[in-house]
Amino acid sequence: MIRLVIAEDHTIVRWALREALSKADDIEVVGEAGTAAQTLEVVGATKPDLLLLDLTFPDRSGFDVLSELRTVESAPLVVVLTWHTEPSYAARALASGAHGYVHKAVEPDALLHAIRAVSRGEQVFPVGTDELVASTNDGNPASVLTAREQQVMEMLARGMTNREIAEQLQISIKTVDTHRGHVLKKLGLRNNTELARFAVKHGFVTL
Repeated sequence: MIRLVIAEDHTIVRWALREALSKADDIEVVGEAGTAAQTLEVVGATKPDLLLLDLTFPDRSGFDVLSELRTVESAPLVVVLTWHTEPSYAARALASGAHGYVHKAVEPDALLHAIRAVSRGEQVFPVGTDELVASTNDGNPASVLTAREQQVMEMLARGMTNREIAEQLQISIKTVDTHRGHVLKKLGLRNNTELARFAVKHGFVTL
């Protein structure tokens, strides 16, 4: 039996997934979540075999969840289920520790196949994902940034102000602006608009 948690921000989609997956004889839905924070809580409480993970949440991204799960000893296998078809998203998911990447437009049987394949230890990714990961620096086009710089970049790309970022990270506004300057310089960008385009293009921020 595959014990599974569904992490999806739309209630109706979660319900549909739960109804569909619960009909499979070898799958038990043991929890669900609508935010990144809830996802980590539910995973910690239920310790599922597999997490079906969306990339877009109201609080943080699915990539943030993947990043945190990498530090969890009993972390589940992860299948990303998303509308994003851009190869860079799949590549980043693979580089971030996901075991599968499935588009939401697939037939239910294809999703079931992916879940079962990943539970057997296989990887399910679009063709060419491995090559894209290999062609980027450590699988991450922003690997030249420090962890804090990448965090600030993602927050800026989501439209947060320097003051909001400073409050959330508990650092000064001047420090935020310093990080912003480093990000622009290292990535060869001129302003926040170009920064946002870069973040979206490479899957650091989902729209």
